[in-house]
Amino acid sequence: MPRDGSATRTKIMDSAETLILGSGFAATSVDKVIEGAGITKGTFFYHFKSKAKLAEALVQRWADADIGHLQANMAKAEELSRDPLQQMLIFVGLFREELMHLQEPLPGCLFASFCYESELFDASVHDTILGTLTTWRRLLSGKFTAIMELYPPRLPADAGELADMITVIFEGAFVTSRSMNDPKMFAAQLGHYRSYLELLFKPED
Repeated sequence: MPRDGSATRTKIMDSAETLILGSGFAATSVDKVIEGAGITKGTFFYHFKSKAKLAEALVQRWADADIGHLQANMAKAEELSRDPLQQMLIFVGLFREELMHLQEPLPGCLFASFCYESELFDASVHDTILGTLTTWRRLLSGKFTAIMELYPPRLPADAGELADMITVIFEGAFVTSRSMNDPKMFAAQLGHYRSYLELLFKPED
């Protein structure tokens, strides 16, 4: 069967992603990516015309995986309950369960790495990151709006801000868990978030 080159392209992207999460985009040279992937320079430039094009492909792959993860966990939560509050609690619980057994901190978030070096990228990279964050906000704020219609919050609350809160927890945990070498931080903070939602939307006695 003819080879379509997708395996080589993936190998290049995997090498680059590991290097970027460890050292940043500026410090990740094409030569280092080539060495990590075990390919020739000609092969690299066959798949990616420049380092900038590699960055665009990396951020799109990360975005696709991120949104796919979001949608899969929400779909599972919606299968398990018809109540929007329970769906949201299950949704958070699914992420918490995935992260409970980490033995090492996660290597980082490509979005955060690219934001720290934002001056190195063109608008397409920033648009992809923003589009992903907006997708999270749109889906989750819709869920929180439905929750508020059934369970008036016990304190002033905004659906969009509650939706953004889980993103802030994730991004903050990437930094703090690595800095403090504490892989349990993700699950712990998601547990607090879920408890907060339970208290916020607890019906009045």
